[in-house]
Amino acid sequence: TMTTFFQDIPKKLCMVSKPGNYSIEINLPLTIDHLPLIEERMLQEVDLAFDKKHIWHPYTSMINPLPTYPVKSAEGVHITLENGQKLIDGMSSWWCAIHGYNHPKLNEAVERQIKQMSHVMFGGITHEPAIRLSQKLVEITSKQLDKVFLCDSGSVSVEVAIKMALQYWHSLGKPEKSRLMTIKKGYHGDTFGAMSVCDPVGGMHHIFSQFLPQQIFVNQPSSRFDEPLNALDKENLTKAFEQHHNEVAAFILEPVVQGAGGMRIYSPEFLNHLGTLCKQYNVLLIFDEIATGFGRTGKLFAAEHTQAQPDIMCLGKALTGGTMTMATTLCTEKVALTISEGEAGVFMHGPTFMANPLACSVALASLELLEETNWQTKVLDIESTLQQALTPLKEAPQVKDVRVLGAIGVVECHQNIHVGEIQKFFVSQGVWIRPFRNLIYIMPPFITPKAELEKLCSIIQKSLSSPQHFVPNHS
Repeated sequence: TMTTFFQDIPKKLCMVSKPGNYSIEINLPLTIDHLPLIEERMLQEVDLAFDKKHIWHPYTSMINPLPTYPVKSAEGVHITLENGQKLIDGMSSWWCAIHGYNHPKLNEAVERQIKQMSHVMFGGITHEPAIRLSQKLVEITSKQLDKVFLCDSGSVSVEVAIKMALQYWHSLGKPEKSRLMTIKKGYHGDTFGAMSVCDPVGGMHHIFSQFLPQQIFVNQPSSRFDEPLNALDKENLTKAFEQHHNEVAAFILEPVVQGAGGMRIYSPEFLNHLGTLCKQYNVLLIFDEIATGFGRTGKLFAAEHTQAQPDIMCLGKALTGGTMTMATTLCTEKVALTISEGEAGVFMHGPTFMANPLACSVALASLELLEETNWQTKVLDIESTLQQALTPLKEAPQVKDVRVLGAIGVVECHQNIHVGEIQKFFVSQGVWIRPFRNLIYIMPPFITPKAELEKLCSIIQKSLSSPQHFVPNHS
């Protein structure tokens, strides 16, 4: 019987993947009772071998890929691996699952909508989910942002914002205003227009610099969140506008918190001065709130920390509560009408899956859930716990800085993180944290209990003590 079983295994494996060199180790005393377990183990390991050999994960080499951990399910603030191990999620799945996983209200919205229609093109057609979501977005964002373009990812939202700004000035007969200005150390996405306004030197896209439009970069603000705007930050910004305003269509940046470019949290007074300069020099202002929107910073939108009023705003990530991909770009009536009165007469953009009814329905449910669940108190409680647990880590020799705002906690180290090694440690400790560069940070779901938050922070503290978790500095 055993011989027959193992003769049959290669046939099962060939159904899973193309032929390859897969090595599987079974450390079991072999009896008939173990056959189902052996088969399951072999198939799981072949799945992972196929994954490693054929599937290209984000920001990963195909020569020496980072390990992947197979997930079976997710519920609340826990991710359950195929081996049954539960991990406390500290990342909200790249900052979008603000309500946790498998939420019944969000599931119900998808189930109800899919019985009616999963998708229809948005050209020449409209539908109730899109209308109701747009009404809600107009209601909760800045009063002047009353035109809504529903798209399908954060990067596309930024592309839309850039095209709006460029087409706006073209419609006004000023095509020379064709460049963008931004601050260094920012991140706005992985598509080409978005890459052009990401950090040009230390950013992840610098190798594409010769293919990208050459934008104008100002030093990132050095003033911290709770500090006034320092004189040098103000001077740098003012000089940039004096020198370049005639060629600049818009200034784009992430308000208050720079995300994947370095997790910096800066003074809202920088934005106040920026807003004044944009009005003075006739430059559009774009706020990229893809990472900061929907409560993450303690305000519904990071723009609410400032008096600056954007002409265009990008939203994504948490828009659907992490259920599916969706984004939106909002703009003022002035921007929309100017574009519509121009040479083209229309805005030249139309993603296939824009205003997807499933995504619109679950986004609306997510926004309603925010309103129903006292999110502000939850985020402030998270902020308090993170401050208490992470601030003492400033004293650790490996730590350069600690930053906390809302449901964001950042530990900046002197050395870069060895992601593969530290990830293995985090998983062994029952938490899911995904560092990058020299940053160990968490952006947990808003429903995360205090005990789980404290565990996330304590495991971060433990991770600092192991030299193998860091890439050695080379002189």
